[in-house]
Amino acid sequence: MTKSRDALVADLPGLTRDRHYGRGIGASRPYLVIDTGGFEPTAESGILKEMAKQTLLAIDEADVVIFIVDGRAGITPQEYIIADKLRKSQRQILLAVNKTEGMQKAVVSADFFELGLGDPLSISSAHGEGVKDLVELALENFPEHIFDDEASKHKKPKIAIVGRPNVGKSTLVNALLGEERVIAFDEPGTTRDSIEIDLEKNGKEYTLIDTAGVRKRGRVFEAIEKFSVVKTMQAIEDANVAILVVDAQEGITEQDAHVAAYILDAGRALVVAVNKWDGLKDDERDFIKREIDRKLIFLDFAKFHYISALRKKGLPELFISVDGAFKAAMAKLATPQLTRVLIDAVAQHQPPISRGTRPKLRYAHQGGMNPPIVVVHGSHVDDVKDSYKRYLEGVFRKTFQLVGTPLRVQFKQGDNPFAEPDKRKAGEGIVSMRRRKTAQRAELKAKKDEENKKR
Repeated sequence: MTKSRDALVADLPGLTRDRHYGRGIGASRPYLVIDTGGFEPTAESGILKEMAKQTLLAIDEADVVIFIVDGRAGITPQEYIIADKLRKSQRQILLAVNKTEGMQKAVVSADFFELGLGDPLSISSAHGEGVKDLVELALENFPEHIFDDEASKHKKPKIAIVGRPNVGKSTLVNALLGEERVIAFDEPGTTRDSIEIDLEKNGKEYTLIDTAGVRKRGRVFEAIEKFSVVKTMQAIEDANVAILVVDAQEGITEQDAHVAAYILDAGRALVVAVNKWDGLKDDERDFIKREIDRKLIFLDFAKFHYISALRKKGLPELFISVDGAFKAAMAKLATPQLTRVLIDAVAQHQPPISRGTRPKLRYAHQGGMNPPIVVVHGSHVDDVKDSYKRYLEGVFRKTFQLVGTPLRVQFKQGDNPFAEPDKRKAGEGIVSMRRRKTAQRAELKAKKDEENKKR
């Protein structure tokens, strides 16, 4: 329906858990599709009960419900219960019999009339058979709306909530939204997919991305969790700002540093949320702050906030830093200003001499955003030390107040306009000039000889 690979797909039951939204493509009019987890309406506790809650919320939000059954497995007792609940929802219900490729569709779908949900529609979601007809049938009772292309192109900041399992990412998302939008359960690995949710806050629009917890590679055994880690990495790449959530009660772990390093490598703006801060004593808080200074020292450009997602403490200040980090990541830096800052920085501290030559840095311009990239032009730039590169990064960051975003300085070798002309090229120019003069003299002599013959 979405012509994408946004939803996780694998031959494993219970893969999808939260509601997952996507924009439908290829139909006569635009629509939204909500993917839900496996519906177990009789579940009384645990993750299955939470999944059932999410499915019921999706049914309440929807205008049309497509009930998908397995044509190869036949009717199960659970599907009679689901059909009964769907009838009570007073929504338009379409019954789709899936996995019917290569089979006699009329025979396969005949048994499903027993569910009392109207004519079963045979489809194959894996091969796309019958899916378009199913969508058009779902949309036929709705008036066409003018689709605002300009609104769809509006760029909203994407904010990825990332961190280790069970640090409170989904709780933070629900606290920011003010509703139980995603499953927050006291079990590591509850979130398995990356869920995108629209948010309006203080008159601004955002897209929140709740991601699966990233644990050490050596501990990722289940195929489902391997897919989830990949989706989390993709979410970081797609985001403008990442909120790294760490657990204050467990302390700063090596895995927290690994996730932070990946965000830094991706060049994404960053805000760090130290969660579960309310449950610590004063001496424990001092210890965590020392741990942060020691283990996350490479995140000195980022803002740190000490919050409680469960009690919704510290969240307004957190979002102020998110706005600031997004603004810094998308900042436009003028070439004259960058060049003046570069000249002043070199005047205060020249690049060290390397291999008998001091690099000459002449001018700078912006080479990209998210993260901001400053390209410095000069000669012998290959000899610039990493320490001097960090010095320039610090000067640019301080001057332009780029808080919350990584900054990259790149060097580009430029031709020296004051260098002497190449002697070889000059010699070639002299030779070509002599040849032209010789040719001109020969042409004049030929004309004179022709005139003499005529006489």
